[in-house]
Amino acid sequence: MAPGCGRIVTSVPLYLGHEHACPYLPGREARMAFVDPDIPLTRSRFSLLVANGFRRSGGLVYRPYCSNCSACVPVRIPVDRFRPNRVQRRIQQRNVDLRVIEHPAEYHEAHYRLYLRYLKSRHPDSDMGEATPEDYLRFLGNPPWGDTRFIEFCEADRLLAVAVVDGLDDGFSSVYTFYDPDEERRSLGTGAILWQISEVKRRGGAWVYLGFWVAECRKMAYKSCFRPIELLTGKGWVVLDKAESAMT
Repeated sequence: MAPGCGRIVTSVPLYLGHEHACPYLPGREARMAFVDPDIPLTRSRFSLLVANGFRRSGGLVYRPYCSNCSACVPVRIPVDRFRPNRVQRRIQQRNVDLRVIEHPAEYHEAHYRLYLRYLKSRHPDSDMGEATPEDYLRFLGNPPWGDTRFIEFCEADRLLAVAVVDGLDDGFSSVYTFYDPDEERRSLGTGAILWQISEVKRRGGAWVYLGFWVAECRKMAYKSCFRPIELLTGKGWVVLDKAESAMT
């Protein structure tokens, strides 16, 4: 298993991908370990993999397996212990007028158009904003073993954001969120996570898994604001504050 990963309680064959430029830390090489795509997965088995630090992109389930780096750390929010800070409470209040509508992970033209606008705003120098409908659903859609939902956030009849979540046995895996780039003042990305925390708690779940956190990457900084957030270490899941204390 990957360096620094937690205790694996299920055994699955893994394939190693090729090294490539790290998307988070300039000048570093990254490599991924993928679960054999021919292995039949169930929601429960996928839930177990997520609890052990795995993530999905489309139907590929993976985690970092970098030779000389362990900067990508899986993180999750314990919903029962989470308390929003002052900024997060303001974001909740700012978005209290939004309607939340849950959809199956199917193609909706309005979702796709918003996705393209978001990508073109966030990645203006790349060709990501040229994704086809097939690319879009291949990345975010429901794998055969999954329980994926597209969560709409609407102001009256105007679509502002879509959060893509995978339902797990113990909560949600937050896959991706895209939103109207003209609505930065609402902090819709943070608002979507706050909704997921509340919804998992309402459903009796325990965790919202946020994928990987990279301490040196500014784009990842927002994840550490959801305290207490837990990190997966070689000793299991550890609250970030305790992990930071152990490193000082």
